[in-house]
Amino acid sequence: MRDPAARPLTGQALAQANFRYYPYVMAAFIAILLLSNVIGAAKPSYIVLPGGGQWAFGAGVLFFPVSYIIGDILTEVYGYANARRVIWTGFAALVFMAFMAAVVVALPPAAGWPGQEAYEFVFGNSWRIVLASILAFWAGEFANAYVLARLKVITHGRFLWVRTIGSTVVGQGLDSAIFYPLAFWGLAGWPVEQLWQVVLSQWAIKVAWEALLTPVTYWVVGFLKRREGVEAFDSATDFSPFGGRS
Repeated sequence: MRDPAARPLTGQALAQANFRYYPYVMAAFIAILLLSNVIGAAKPSYIVLPGGGQWAFGAGVLFFPVSYIIGDILTEVYGYANARRVIWTGFAALVFMAFMAAVVVALPPAAGWPGQEAYEFVFGNSWRIVLASILAFWAGEFANAYVLARLKVITHGRFLWVRTIGSTVVGQGLDSAIFYPLAFWGLAGWPVEQLWQVVLSQWAIKVAWEALLTPVTYWVVGFLKRREGVEAFDSATDFSPFGGRS
């Protein structure tokens, strides 16, 4: 999806451009990232299968993939360098959230307050889960942004759906493959077969979400490109996650 009326920008020009809607897209990304980890991560839910059985899933999977969709929009509209800033901002926000949760849970409750056990249950994640979540996010998001940016150059800005779904297949696959083994490998109640079943099912759900919301992605990308008046191409971009020329 390429806007013929938009002026193409590459490299340093993309990194230094002033965009009207970029701060709002960044805010939406960070909000969904944190809320999906705080509200959705601790609760398992289920759906009833046709045969009457139940299939369990983590409730956060309903909303966390939206952060990947916004990540696609960021890279597609604003380029890899600007998406990189947002990913690092999200990474820092996750680290601070984990630190804040650990401190708040560790503080002794005031006399008569009945919520300490519930607080510990919801927010007292082990170091393994916290570390796995942060590392999986970092690796998955950067892989997602890199694949989308490279595919855009290769396809000359055509076939947006190939870029968004293809990058999600890579990014979400890496996210799931890192998080679940790091967080749960070797723990009681997590046999190896079940662990990899969860990895594959979560990956499939996330990719399905991306495909289902493709029309929404097209609309948002088209709206932002028209309003910003630019077409980002990462043909002269340093793709290192740690920064560089652009």
